[in-house]
Amino acid sequence: MTHVKHLVIGAGFAGLGTAIKLQENGETDFLVIEKSSDVGGTWQANTYPGAACDVPSQLYSYSFAPNPDWSMSFSPQPEIQAYIQRVADESGVLDRFRFDTAVERAVWDDPAQVWEVDLSDGTTVTTQTLVSGSGGLSEPKLPDIDGIEGFQGEVFHSARWNHDIDLAGKRVAVIGTGASSIQIVPELARTVGHLDVYQRTAPWVIPRNDRAYTGLEKLAFRHLPLVQKVYRTAIYWGRELYVPAFTRNPALALPALKLARANIARGIKDPELRAAVTPDFRIGCKRILISNTYYPALAADHVELVTDGISKITGDAVVTTDGVERPVDVLVVATGFHTTEQPIAQRVVGRDGRTLSETWAETGMTAYKGTTVHGFPNLFQIVGPNTGLAHSSMVFMIESQINYIVDAIRTMDRAGHSSVEPHRDVQEAWNDDLQRRMQQTVWNTGGCASWYLDEHGRNTTLWPRSTFTFRRLLARFDVEAYDVTAPTPIKEKVSA
Repeated sequence: MTHVKHLVIGAGFAGLGTAIKLQENGETDFLVIEKSSDVGGTWQANTYPGAACDVPSQLYSYSFAPNPDWSMSFSPQPEIQAYIQRVADESGVLDRFRFDTAVERAVWDDPAQVWEVDLSDGTTVTTQTLVSGSGGLSEPKLPDIDGIEGFQGEVFHSARWNHDIDLAGKRVAVIGTGASSIQIVPELARTVGHLDVYQRTAPWVIPRNDRAYTGLEKLAFRHLPLVQKVYRTAIYWGRELYVPAFTRNPALALPALKLARANIARGIKDPELRAAVTPDFRIGCKRILISNTYYPALAADHVELVTDGISKITGDAVVTTDGVERPVDVLVVATGFHTTEQPIAQRVVGRDGRTLSETWAETGMTAYKGTTVHGFPNLFQIVGPNTGLAHSSMVFMIESQINYIVDAIRTMDRAGHSSVEPHRDVQEAWNDDLQRRMQQTVWNTGGCASWYLDEHGRNTTLWPRSTFTFRRLLARFDVEAYDVTAPTPIKEKVSA
């Protein structure tokens, strides 16, 4: 059995950033476990045609590792993955990464004050602190459709794209019209013979104001770092101006609504199709998407938008509730991820013998400051409950949490604490305040059902305040909010 001081789960932005900051702070005894074969997380897994970020490039990088080489104002997936790989290579931490290895089970051993973690390679590791950077977009969510197991053509999720399949001239069906789908559909429309797009709920889609950076801008980014910092700062504060429209007064989103309606009118001429793609809920209630090519793709002659529900799938067709059977060769499932029921929670067992998922089944997905959970000592989550964003970069939130975790470890070392665990009442008060603030947000009042909400209708996904407020609240580890286990005192020998 191997022992490390810190075990980190995941090698995306969260896990890699944690490893780098641990090392910078003199914490070199750590191990990072990654189920895939490389760093990158979401950006290593999602390689579907058209994959790109909908957060401006200048914000979508570590603050401590700016990238002067972005080609576009919104980064395509290959560039983001290359950036993460470069940062990992230059950081000097990869010798403590173990790839193609997953966490099978992690159990807190209270007497020993360690986590005992069983890994998929058959080994067991004990660790004082367990940091989960597995994220909310790591486990694809497959649709529960009658007969899908018997489909005889190719079936794959957008996050598990099969690049070996030549789709040219094929009849393809895409299930879902979320963020991945609106990037996939225009790309498929270029090559497939016929494309059916199955829409349960129409999304609001605003124009993608993307452009290539000029040679002069790239030169400035590389040789005048202050220029890139100014770009990043301006974009950050511009994005923060969106917050009131989401969290306080949805009427402030009127400019975005006008952009979205104009985007529909510009891309689609047919009145019936226009009506079908126009949502019936407030803009912002569900994730606002960005694309200049989605609506024109839907308007193409060989593309059909299907709004009737799917009743079943046969060996070679999709059958809708109106009885229409549409033949298909390849089925692309773009139905999102398990965001309100993180799969890692089923494998983490706390102090009372219950898994994190069992605990959350009673309370909902909650954590103090989105990072620590009562009953689970020395467990730190990155991109935990209510840390998601609808307007800005998750890398900002991730760095805020990493700083909090590193300060927690520093505090534990300085005081000699063997474990820290948030007080139950502090965690409950934090969550009560979040849910109170959530009541006035567009996500709860906008008239839609979204993946932001759990099965009880609670928004356990998003952060309902500004990102700079989140950073301020996590600026230091507030040990007074925690139960701590003090070191066992050393008894002095009494002389006779």
